[in-house]
Amino acid sequence: MGSPVRILHAVVNMNRGGAETLIMNLYRHLDRSAVQFDFLTSYEGEFDAEIVSLGGQVHRLPALKEVGHFQYLKAVNDFFKTNKQYSVVHAHMDKMSGHILSSAKRHGVPIRIAHSHSTSSEGHLAIRSYKWYTGQKINKAATDRLACSQSAGSWLFGRSVNFKKINNSIDSESFEYCHEKRMNARKEFGLSEEHFVLGHVGRFSQPKNHTFLIHMFLKVVTHIPNARLLLVGEGPLKGHIMSLVERLKLEEHIVFLGKRSDIPEVLTGCDAFVFPSLYEGLPVSLVEAQASGLPCLVSDHVTHEIDIGAGLIQFLTLRESEQWVKSLIALERNRPKRQSQHERVVEKGFNILETATALQSFYLKRLKEVSHDKTDGLHANI
Repeated sequence: MGSPVRILHAVVNMNRGGAETLIMNLYRHLDRSAVQFDFLTSYEGEFDAEIVSLGGQVHRLPALKEVGHFQYLKAVNDFFKTNKQYSVVHAHMDKMSGHILSSAKRHGVPIRIAHSHSTSSEGHLAIRSYKWYTGQKINKAATDRLACSQSAGSWLFGRSVNFKKINNSIDSESFEYCHEKRMNARKEFGLSEEHFVLGHVGRFSQPKNHTFLIHMFLKVVTHIPNARLLLVGEGPLKGHIMSLVERLKLEEHIVFLGKRSDIPEVLTGCDAFVFPSLYEGLPVSLVEAQASGLPCLVSDHVTHEIDIGAGLIQFLTLRESEQWVKSLIALERNRPKRQSQHERVVEKGFNILETATALQSFYLKRLKEVSHDKTDGLHANI
């Protein structure tokens, strides 16, 4: 058997974000004798060691914000000038993918994939303007367009541009509810069965809307003194949120868990999942929460495509936190029987093995088409 096809994934870093977790889930379930993943990043990431153990390579570019526009573009061009082995570049940097894909096109990479994971850009006006400028290159440079949801694709590529939807799938069997794991998780966090435990998984950044979450939870505690909130994640706004929790005297009610690799166990220990994001592509964490059988209170800014139809999602407005409070009080008074949703996750197309197989087939099919086109062009010149 020949060497596997090597796919170059362009990301900022390989930490435990939603897109990065999806990529790693796909990587673990591929036939790596046929397809291998390599990574082009700007920062070290938590998954780097695992990538290397699976046979992947991690390349490093300087970060744009540290070296500036022109030095960054030079570094990207130097990379593709030096690394000619890639026939597929798969970029996951939303609008910033424009720089990567334009350079890949300039240096003759035949398959250039833009993958949308969001519906908006982070940052202040100047940063968003720069991202808009960079994003204008994408449709000219990309040969293929993928998105996690209809809204994510329309945002990055435009409503009239065709793209292929790739579900943010999970290993749903690992999220099956287990009462013993629930009790172990609660014991680890110093919680009893009497506590009403809310969970949230997300990077401490502006889109995740932690400020709303904390102020809303303060109201919950006035009605449910035994309520607790587990916050999983890291990020630039974590210090600010911790200070807010201190000012509101919620320290004994809120547990900051940091980065975790045992999300199935954390979710098993919860009674409900809260997700008040300002915008999202299609959040993996909500697929995981539903797979675990958790009732989920979700911002109506999140695409309804996330609902797997298990009756677990309530979409609520961010204009009125009282609706969230009332829904949580109702859940606490009448806690629904917990049931895992593995079969429904599979039925709705969020099974990681099926998605990984489909993506692998997509890569190989596109490579075959490109090879065929080159052969036709050669014959035409004879």
